[in-house]
Amino acid sequence: MSKKNAGAGTRTDWLDEKTHTPLIGQYAERLGTFIEAMADGRIEAHELKAQEARVTALMKSVEPKLDDTLHEEVTHLLCELSAYNIMHTLHNLIESAPRQKFRG
Repeated sequence: MSKKNAGAGTRTDWLDEKTHTPLIGQYAERLGTFIEAMADGRIEAHELKAQEARVTALMKSVEPKLDDTLHEEVTHLLCELSAYNIMHTLHNLIESAPRQKFRG
């Protein structure tokens, strides 16, 4: 992860400096919990539930710290990021699908 100084701590870049593309997906792919869940090539119901619990806990931690204006911006960002991730996944699935038609 690319980090920059941000006062007392460090800040993880959200965008690639050169291409300005989102880096969040790459960071997610390095999460231990993601790697463990993907190890067998399947996502089990309990793994999805555990991920939901982590997201919920983080939302509960961050949300009260945001003023109303920033809350709306972050809400919009999360929605757009979710849509982007779904679209990116579907695009990759379609692009990796065999191009030949079955002739049986």
